[in-house]
Amino acid sequence: MPHSDAEIRRRIDALGPWFHNMELAGVQTAPDHFLGNYPLIKWQKFADAIPADLSGKSVLDIGCNAGFYSIEMKRRGADRVLGIDFDPAYLTQARFAAEIADCDIEFRELSVYDVAALGESFDIVLFMGVFYHLRHPLLALDLIRQHVAPDLMIFQSMQRGSGEVPALEQNYHFWTHELFDRPEFPKLHFVEHRYADDPTNWWIPNRGCIEAMLRSAGFEILLHPEDEVYFCRASGEPAGGGAVYPAKGRSDERTKR
Repeated sequence: MPHSDAEIRRRIDALGPWFHNMELAGVQTAPDHFLGNYPLIKWQKFADAIPADLSGKSVLDIGCNAGFYSIEMKRRGADRVLGIDFDPAYLTQARFAAEIADCDIEFRELSVYDVAALGESFDIVLFMGVFYHLRHPLLALDLIRQHVAPDLMIFQSMQRGSGEVPALEQNYHFWTHELFDRPEFPKLHFVEHRYADDPTNWWIPNRGCIEAMLRSAGFEILLHPEDEVYFCRASGEPAGGGAVYPAKGRSDERTKR
C-alpha cells in the first residue's frame, strides 16, 4: 500500500533520530547529518567496486543500522539479504526503510558476537562502521571469519592517527623500544569514556592496525577503494587459533562459590 509524503514524514519523525540519511520516496531521514549526506557519500566512493548484478548471491549486513547498505545490495539483485543489529530501534527503522524501498530484506536482532547462531555462511559480508564500537574487535573479526565469511568481506572503520603502513619484521628483540614510538606502528587507540559524544566508541585504529588485524583474522586485502574501506577475501587460517569461546555464567553465581 503506497504511503503519502506526509505519512512517510510522520513515520520518519516518530522513528528518529536516524544515523543513516536515506531518501524514502523523496523524503530524507536525516537531512542535517553532521557528516553530510551520509552514508551515500561514503557509498559512492566504493560502489563501483561491487558487481552491479548480485543475482544468486547472499549478503549479510552486520550492524546494518537503518539498512542503507542492505537496500543497496538488494537493489543490485542479491537473492537474499539479511541485516543484523543489536539495537531494536535501528531495526525498526530498517524495516520501514525497506518497506518504502519495496525491498524484500530480512532483519534480525543479533550481535556480531553471536553470528555463529545464524548457522550459515554468506557470499558477501558487510562489516561497515561497527569495528570501533566493539569492546572486543579482534574477537568479532575471528567470529566473522570462522562462521559467516568464507569468501568476501567488505570492511569499513573510522581511523585516526597515521595513515602510513609500515614494513615490519616478523619478530623483534625484547629490548626494542623505539618501534612503539613510531606513529605508523599498528595502534588501537583506546577510548575510556567518550569520543564524539558516543560511549560506544571504544577502539579507534590507525591504518597499519586495521590491515594487520584483518590479516591476523585470516583475511587477505584485495582492494582498498576508499580511505576507510577494504575488500577482503578469506585466506588461510587466523593467527593464534582464531575465535575463542568464553564459558558464560552469571557473575553473582561465581561470587557465591
